[in-house]
Amino acid sequence: MKRIFGTSKQKVQAPTIEEASGKLTTRGDTLDDKIRKLDEQLMKHRDAIKKTRPGPAQDAAKRRALSVLKQKRLYENQREQLYNQQFNMEQTSFAMESIKDTAQTVQAMKAAGAELKTAFKKQDLNIDSIEKMQDEMADLMDMHNELQDVMGQSFGVPDDIDESELMGELDALEDELAMEAENPTAGGVPSYLQEPDLPEAPHAQSARPHAQPLAEGDEFGLPAVPQRS
Repeated sequence: MKRIFGTSKQKVQAPTIEEASGKLTTRGDTLDDKIRKLDEQLMKHRDAIKKTRPGPAQDAAKRRALSVLKQKRLYENQREQLYNQQFNMEQTSFAMESIKDTAQTVQAMKAAGAELKTAFKKQDLNIDSIEKMQDEMADLMDMHNELQDVMGQSFGVPDDIDESELMGELDALEDELAMEAENPTAGGVPSYLQEPDLPEAPHAQSARPHAQPLAEGDEFGLPAVPQRS
């Protein structure tokens, strides 16, 4: 049966970029070794040419050196071709890796976009509900500020005091403080707390025996009550 119908040929799998680049690297290393060995031979031929006198011996040394130099140039040309091929392979590999990275980035962005769409469909992230919440918070803060203003008001403070009256009160208070500083005999009692001196009636002086003088004021600046004898 195989002779009649034959057999299907197995498909040969194409080498990857990494495999092809690895082979080029190996070939390049081999050529570098050959070029290095030819350089060593050229150094020996150069020394031989310098040591021999002009003549058939020196000409033979030059021919051998020329043959080695031709081989070296041949290998250098091959190495240059491998350099170019390897560079192209590296550029191709870089492009393939970039395409893979781009494909992964696109897939990740698509997944993130789907998650964002799902999140925005929720009621918590609805723009109308968020604006309503912001308005409610602003109203609550206004109510809080008004409440604090009300709670911070003073009781029993007259509201009909103008600026000129207030300045007059402050000037009068300043004058009283200056007078008390100049006349310390008041015992440190403000003038508005001191009792005024009342004139004594004439019949009280005649009725009092021995014309006993009135005592001075007490420690609070008030008239002292006369003691009975």
